Amino acid sequence: MPSHPADMQAEHVSISPLLQRLAYPATQVPVAANEIASAFALIFEDRLSAIQMAALLTLLHSTGKDKEADVIAKCSHRMREAASQVEKSTLKQALKARGKKEGNYRGGLCDIVGTGGDSHSTFNVSTTASIIASPLLMTAKHGNRAQTSFSGSADVLNAISPVPPKISAVNASNVARVYEATNYAFLFAPNFHPGMGYANPVRRGLGLRTIFNLMGPLANPVDWALEARMVGVAYQSLGPVFADALRQGGAKKALVVCGEEDMDEISCAGKTNCWKLSEYPNPAYQGSDNADETSSDEEDTPRTLVKLETFQLHPSDFGLPTHPLTDVYGRKMPKDNATKLMSILRNELPRDDPILDFVIMNVAALLVVSGICDVDTSNMGQGDDGQVITERGPGGGRWKEGVRRARWAIENGASLKCLEEFIEVTNKLEPQQ
Repeated sequence: MPSHPADMQAEHVSISPLLQRLAYPATQVPVAANEIASAFALIFEDRLSAIQMAALLTLLHSTGKDKEADVIAKCSHRMREAASQVEKSTLKQALKARGKKEGNYRGGLCDIVGTGGDSHSTFNVSTTASIIASPLLMTAKHGNRAQTSFSGSADVLNAISPVPPKISAVNASNVARVYEATNYAFLFAPNFHPGMGYANPVRRGLGLRTIFNLMGPLANPVDWALEARMVGVAYQSLGPVFADALRQGGAKKALVVCGEEDMDEISCAGKTNCWKLSEYPNPAYQGSDNADETSSDEEDTPRTLVKLETFQLHPSDFGLPTHPLTDVYGRKMPKDNATKLMSILRNELPRDDPILDFVIMNVAALLVVSGICDVDTSNMGQGDDGQVITERGPGGGRWKEGVRRARWAIENGASLKCLEEFIEVTNKLEPQQ
């Protein structure tokens, strides 16, 4: 946790007027999202007392303002601003050198993450999916130790045997170096968000889920470089909220999912509700189609606009059978889940293994959202017959093609290779002091 010598401790700022307006809304001027976000900025600077921080988090929870899209979006933005900053030009250069463009995927970073808190304690799906997708997509998996589950993303990676990746060594100063060696990087949240150290004791003391649990999936420290992402939410009402928060934050390719059982993954047991953000050409844009992809960020008229679609997915849309959730429970220690993860990557499981199907559906969805499946021929390398499955399902996605590509990544060893490259490069890095 960050600390200051007593004589250098940051001076606390009182937010009592804001707290009073939150506590007594009927008699006060309504509180705007940017006011709440400004209070959060004080947390990351250690300028808010523990008592007022606890009051702020509790009032946001009790009033439901921590479930409002603009509040989540603006607070997440402040959290990213306070994060250790990655040098943009160096990272962009490393990504460009990897040259992963295909279809409508432009070679940017991708992330897959869940809010947690769904009480299902399933296997580490998003972590495993991020590794499987990495031969095809540049992946920046943002994660932490377990908060509400038995085995968090950092826990399962640390439990890989015989040599785990040294995730504690990856930081803002060397992440571009990681991408020079592999398509995969795990961004361990404490290494990039030192200001969260001031909030953690209060969060533990409160013992309830706060807005921080919702900000995490939107606080990837390389958010500006994310081209596509998939976010699982723990209950249905959060779906449209997160989709709106992502849109407000500038996301153009995103899929928010919630299994019908209130699960923050695409369900292997039945239907999953989906909220998809996708970009389409702006008819008012007059610039050149051959201009640099990033140039439109600074233009008055954006090249593309973003639309929201809602639909449902079912395992059959992926060409896969259903499995009861009891078959994919992960109520095990990180070491057990790490063993299962490596068995998947080593292609040791039968094709009808329930956890394998569960993971592959989620990989396929991320691939679809990225745009990489929107080609009519493919040449992924050894083992690829180039026979693209062009069938489109709900939301216009080529979900079965996503499954085909995910299986290729596992069965030809490409996903395992990406992880091994990540393990090798991180064990050569010096841990952050």
